[in-house]
Parts: sequence; structure tokens; C-alpha cells
Amino acid sequence: MLKDFVKAFRPDDAQVREAVKDEQLRLAANQMKIKEAKLPVMVVFEGWSAAGKGEVIGRVIKEMDPRFYRVTTLSKPTETDLRYPFLRRFLMEIPEGGKFTFFDQYWMKDTTEEAASGEITGADYKRRIDSINRAERSLHDNGYLVMKFFLQIDRKEQKKRLKALQEDENTAWRVTETDLRQNRHYDEYLDIYDRYLEDTNRSVAPWYIIDSSNKRWAALQILRFLNQGISTALQNQAYAAPILQNTFRLEPIPKLSEISLKNKTIEQAEYKKELDKLQAQLRELHYELYRKKIPVIICYEGWDAAGKGGNIKRITSALDPRGFEVQPIASPEPHEKARHFLWRFWTRLPKTGHITIFDRTWYGRVMVERIEGFCSENDWQRAYNEINEFEKELNDWGAVIIKFWVQIDNQTQLERFNERQNTPEKRWKITDEDWRNREKWPQYEVAVDEMLSKTNTSFAPWHILESVDKKYARIKALKIVIDELQKACDRKKS
Repeated sequence: MLKDFVKAFRPDDAQVREAVKDEQLRLAANQMKIKEAKLPVMVVFEGWSAAGKGEVIGRVIKEMDPRFYRVTTLSKPTETDLRYPFLRRFLMEIPEGGKFTFFDQYWMKDTTEEAASGEITGADYKRRIDSINRAERSLHDNGYLVMKFFLQIDRKEQKKRLKALQEDENTAWRVTETDLRQNRHYDEYLDIYDRYLEDTNRSVAPWYIIDSSNKRWAALQILRFLNQGISTALQNQAYAAPILQNTFRLEPIPKLSEISLKNKTIEQAEYKKELDKLQAQLRELHYELYRKKIPVIICYEGWDAAGKGGNIKRITSALDPRGFEVQPIASPEPHEKARHFLWRFWTRLPKTGHITIFDRTWYGRVMVERIEGFCSENDWQRAYNEINEFEKELNDWGAVIIKFWVQIDNQTQLERFNERQNTPEKRWKITDEDWRNREKWPQYEVAVDEMLSKTNTSFAPWHILESVDKKYARIKALKIVIDELQKACDRKKS
């Protein structure tokens, strides 16, 4: 793209100055339309060092209401950032509906710098590009407007600007060795940038190459594209995103009605013996996980009163409290609901060597949100593939993903509800919503069957915990967790 770039005709300075003012006011008006439509907007600025990103951003936002936008600079990742999946620190910064975030660099910078240094090549580079393209497509499909601008200057202009920055004591600090190396090896970086732009230029998030030889002219080009993009996005807001075909291998799994709950019991004495033994094994494995920096994500879904809480407690009792966290997931808060539905889970992931246990998960999208009408049919139909992509991203990062469905029958649930209702110290566990959900058991069973069949991937399979006897389910869960963690430890050297 860069090698084929042809500069647009530039009007004279007076015309550019007047046009910039007009477009700035138009953007300010569009900002209010964005706010009203609750459309989230991401504007990404990339480009050569000294191309003028900061000054151009300043011109673009000049007439906007600062209450409804944010400018974010994503600099070099910290040591903590590196203990999480690559996409996480970028996705954490996405805006709420109705607001703008202007990014001074996004995931292009890290990727191209790693490509230039040889840290990421071949299959790893392709996986990174696939991750970025999937993320941008998913943002678009969930209502985000993603606009990406690359500020282009030639080698001679870059060298002149870098020299001017170095000669001013107030700006000399801004010039890094990386900037100077980029200019010395301009043609090599041109190849890297050109490849990246080609690889990530998709209709849902296309690249706009901006002639940045003059910064006011660069701002005008961006303002025009941005205003045009906003107008188009507002017109297309009612259109549903396509439902994509799953591309991941799915394993067969029985329907809930086919799962036998008979004879899935364990005697108290055997339970106590097994529990002590398995918790001791898990305790030792936890230390090995930490040493080998393996992240673990354990997901619990299941019927109300199925015994998720007690099951989780038997696992956490064996863990070092400094190395795990339990995330109870309820209805999304307003600031969570205003973002991509997976955002609140990206922010809760464990870092390497740690364990996060989710008491209910992102699968609420295809269960409660589906049945209660909290999202559109298009939203929950798309979510199966988006969830598989999310879990594949975590798997490729190196996470162990263990997903449990805690299964009981209708009668067992009724007995447990009544026990909670009639026992004062347990009454807090039962709500009117639990009783309402119980009336929708058939609808939930259909939804769960579809969920299990469409997300039972080879890299993140479901495990069914028969929990009419809670003790049996606890022992089974511990055995599965130990088995999966042991396999992960055996695969990874210290």
C-alpha cells in the first residue's frame, strides 16, 4: 500500500486552513450524533516517527467536546503487560458507546517493531495478524467504528524533522534510538510497514494513507475521511453483521437429556479420603504452574443451585491464596454493557502463573442474554464464533482453559430451592429471579445444548459435572483440573 501510494492534490494554504475549520466544526456536530446513537468510535494513528501524529491529533480534536473523547498513547509494554495476552492491553482501552478514543499508536507499533527485530517471524507473525484481524472484525460486528490512519513522510523529510527535534532542548528527549534506526533503515521499515498494512487492510477496518508532508493538510485529509466514515456508520447502524461459519474443530458432546445422573455418587468416607489426596496434589501443581508461568482459566456454568459455589471452594481450598482469584459474574455494570461484551472478561484474565476461576462467564451471552432478550438474535448467534475465537486466543497465549457445566435435574433443583427458602441461613441464596428462571427450564435447556455443541472445541472442551450428589461432582472436578494442569506442566519446561 505504501509503495503504491499516490499523494492527493493539495490546495493552497489558505484553502486548507479554511477547509480544516469547516471539517472541525462538522466533526463536533458529528460527535453529538455519535453520543446520541451510542456508537463507539476508535481512531487509530500510526505512521513514521516524526510524522506529526501529536500535532495532527490536536488539530482533529480542536472543536470536539472533551467530555466525550479520550486520547491514549500506548507506549512500550511493561513487564506486567507482557504477562497477559498480546491483545489485552489494547482492548482494555476501547471506548464506551457514544464516545471516541483517539489512539496515538495501537497494535501496529508493537507488531512491526517485533518484526523488525526478528522477534516475530513466520507462523508467529501470521498468528499475530490473524489475531488483530479477528479483533478488529469483532469490534466492527459489535457496533464499533474503527478508523485507521497511517501518516506517510519520505526519508528526507523524516531526517529533517528528527534533526529539528534533536536541536531543541525541549524536544530532544522525544527522539529515541529506535527513531534514528528507523530513518537509517528506512527502506527495510518501508517493507515491514507495507506488508503490515496490506495484511490488516480489511473492509471492516480499512487503512487510510495520509500525506503528512504538511501537518495542516494531513489533518484536513483525516478530518474528511473521519467525517465521511461517521456519516456512513450512522446510516448503517441498523444493519446486522453477518453470522460467520465456525472454523474451529468441534468435538461431539451429548445433549443434557442424554446425560445420566444415576449412580453418580460417592460415600462420605471415600469422599473425604479422595478430597484430601486430590487437594494435596493440586497444591503441589499450583507451585509448579507458578514456576513455569502457566496461566489457568477455570469456567463454571450450570443450573441455579447445582453446586457451583461449593465446587469452586473445594478447588480454591487447595491453592495458595496469593496465586488465584475468583470472579463472580453478575449482570454487566453500565460501563461494561456500553462496550464489547467480552471486554469485562479481557479485564479479568489472570497473568502468567496465576489462576482465575469464573463463577459464570462470557457464555451468558448465549444463555441468559439470549433468553431474556438482553441482546439481539444476531448478537447471540454471532457470539458462538466470537467466543471460540476468544478462547483460541487464550489457548495460543498458553492458557489452560477448563470449562465445567454443572448438571442436575429439574426435581433436584426444586428440592434445593425449597430447602433454601425454608432455611433462614440459606435464604439469601434464593431470589425471585431464580424462581422466574426455573419456569424457563425448557428454553434454557435448548440454549445450553446449542452452546455446548457449538463451543466444544478441541482446545477448550466442556466437562460435564453430574451434581445430584455434590460430593461426586467436586471429586470429578478436582480430578479433571489436576489432569489438565499436569498435562500443561509436562508440556512446558521450566
